[in-house]
Amino acid sequence: MALNQFSTNVYPNLVDWARMTDPDGTIADIAWLLAQCNDILKDMIWQEGNLPLGHKVTVNTGLPQGVWRGNNQGVPSSKPLNAQFQFSIGMLTDYSKVDKAEATLNGQVGKFRWNQDQSHIEGLSQQVATAMFYANEATNPQQFTGFSRYYNTLSTGTAQTAKNVINGGGVGNANTSLWLVGWGDNTTFAIFPKGSQAGLVYEDKGDVRELYDANGNGYEGYTSYFEWKVGLAIKNWQYNVRIANIDTTTAGLLGTAPPDLNVLMATAANKLPTATRRLSGITETDAPGDPVPGINPAWYCNRTVRTALDIQAIRDKNVLIGSKEYAGEPVLMWRDIPIRLVDALLNTEATIS
Repeated sequence: MALNQFSTNVYPNLVDWARMTDPDGTIADIAWLLAQCNDILKDMIWQEGNLPLGHKVTVNTGLPQGVWRGNNQGVPSSKPLNAQFQFSIGMLTDYSKVDKAEATLNGQVGKFRWNQDQSHIEGLSQQVATAMFYANEATNPQQFTGFSRYYNTLSTGTAQTAKNVINGGGVGNANTSLWLVGWGDNTTFAIFPKGSQAGLVYEDKGDVRELYDANGNGYEGYTSYFEWKVGLAIKNWQYNVRIANIDTTTAGLLGTAPPDLNVLMATAANKLPTATRRLSGITETDAPGDPVPGINPAWYCNRTVRTALDIQAIRDKNVLIGSKEYAGEPVLMWRDIPIRLVDALLNTEATIS
């Protein structure tokens, strides 16, 4: 066993124990100063992948074309064009390991371990929320690919998805994005491996197990295991819109002449082929047997954009924004579509062109 596998800061020590203990010796209730709000994790629609570590979809990429026929003129045949795309699934894992002697110091083994495990769960949740937007399997093959990689250009000559990328006008490396995502079984959904289960898997390894210190010497301890197999499948890219290049500095969104978020959101809403009557009024297409209209759209932004949106709504007395109940909670809506907070969305995005 190689000694460089170990680190002195991997397992909680007595200093960590003291920081989690009240003066009376009981385990303290911890204030989660590093906790985030990532509502996208609540909204994701899940599907079981049709591959062990991925999901393959078939999409229509070209329509048959008729000809204007004259008398005594033949007609060539045509056919639709289809393509298949495969989306990957990444596996995010972690262990929580604590010394038995340390965990039993005050007789509250369960609470001590649960405090440790909660930190791991929060950390993994933040990683998945970040990955949903920024993961890139081209640079990290163990990951899947997130939204930003698919909607990363304004040039339709580079990618078709550029039609659904709106320029917020920012430059430099202090930008963020506001997203409109149309979740649905035939549009956009999260995936998990074929034959497995969706979401975070937690496993208490049960009885005391042998752990190892930095020198490879064993001691007794408790172990919890965490595993999250997740991917993102975009079956129909037309149902997602990115408002990119939103300048978050005082020269942009926080300045005296910020971009009008309502104009940008109205533009985004009309990009969707179909939507609710309130959002765009476009409720059907002419595709035969089209299953797409059943979508569950949501806006996603960070606190900077959310604050600016609130300020602009108050300033302009905007009637498009209001609070309604969504999934049993009061949520801010724009044209009856929930505005969901995602702290994982950065204010340091580079300008895309």
